[in-house]
Amino acid sequence: MTSTSRTPQYPVDAQFVQRWSPRAFEPVAIEEETLLGFIEAARWAPSAFNAQPWRFLYARRGDAHWELFLSLLAEFNRGWAQHASALVIILSKTTLLRASSGEEVPFPSHSFDAGAAWAYLALQATNAGWHAHGMAGIDREGIQRELKVPAAFKVELAVAIGKLGDKASLPESLQGRELPSPRLTVEELAVAGPYTFG
Repeated sequence: MTSTSRTPQYPVDAQFVQRWSPRAFEPVAIEEETLLGFIEAARWAPSAFNAQPWRFLYARRGDAHWELFLSLLAEFNRGWAQHASALVIILSKTTLLRASSGEEVPFPSHSFDAGAAWAYLALQATNAGWHAHGMAGIDREGIQRELKVPAAFKVELAVAIGKLGDKASLPESLQGRELPSPRLTVEELAVAGPYTFG
């Protein structure tokens, strides 16, 4: 059973409920300072050992990198993300520099920590009147190669950022999905003690 409303079961700040991931964007420019403000929020995310493994590569609509970034999305995502104002690729460093020995060691929580940074970015975008939509449908090998990402970094996902547009700009198959999605109930997600979910 999922919660079909956007009403929280327990008190939370409204920003968490108001954030959602639309696909219909208005094709407008975004100032670099505005975009960097979203990344500023992301850099304050928590991380193990304060390692801050996240890195961000970005392109803004109409700049010299826009078409390349767009080409690195899966065809389905490219169809709607082409109207966004910015595309951001989120990377995470898979190793950690151990202070005591100066050697690079595997960093198990790199993806988890980058996910926290993505959440901060998305919330800041919403608070500023924009929307952010994360995309797993990307060409990871192409991103690694074309954007010269070092081997020590994992390509996590891409994010389309923009102003909410008219859902009529989307294919008919997506128009009905263009609304905030429901969530599982707290009881479906959390239990005291050992794992007892179905």
